[in-house]
Amino acid sequence: MLLGIILALLAGSLVSLQNIFNNKVNVHVGSWTTTTLVLGLGFAASFTLGLLFEGKGMFDLHALKLWYCFSGLIGVGVVTCMVQGINRLGPTFGVSISMCAQLGFALLFDSMGWLGLDKVDFTFKQLVGVLVIVGGILVFKLGGRKKPSQENAQKSLGTV
Repeated sequence: MLLGIILALLAGSLVSLQNIFNNKVNVHVGSWTTTTLVLGLGFAASFTLGLLFEGKGMFDLHALKLWYCFSGLIGVGVVTCMVQGINRLGPTFGVSISMCAQLGFALLFDSMGWLGLDKVDFTFKQLVGVLVIVGGILVFKLGGRKKPSQENAQKSLGTV
């Protein structure tokens, strides 16, 4: 279990780092080029590492349901939406909302047993947990920041 927690923490930090990099690329080349670069480089890296670690075994797909192969298309939506969300909301708020959506949909899929998952009983504690996280994001976004005064805004723009 500890290894799973460590790997999940590492994945979260890597996703956050990737989102920042993707956003910086998007500023220079646009959303579709960013998505192509991200997924293209990801393909090249995973293909190379797959050959290195699994060899020909990585092509043994006989037990795989065909529709699972289309998850890469979902990745196009993930990269495109995250880049645009971060552009409009900033990295922290954009990633926070994305994490809430991930948690909410994971809970839904688990509770309903969709997509071949074992059905997990939905509990009130799980609902409260999701709502607490959503509430935390609202507190984060709506509280704590003071808007700069007009004078400070003009100073930062160099118009004073």
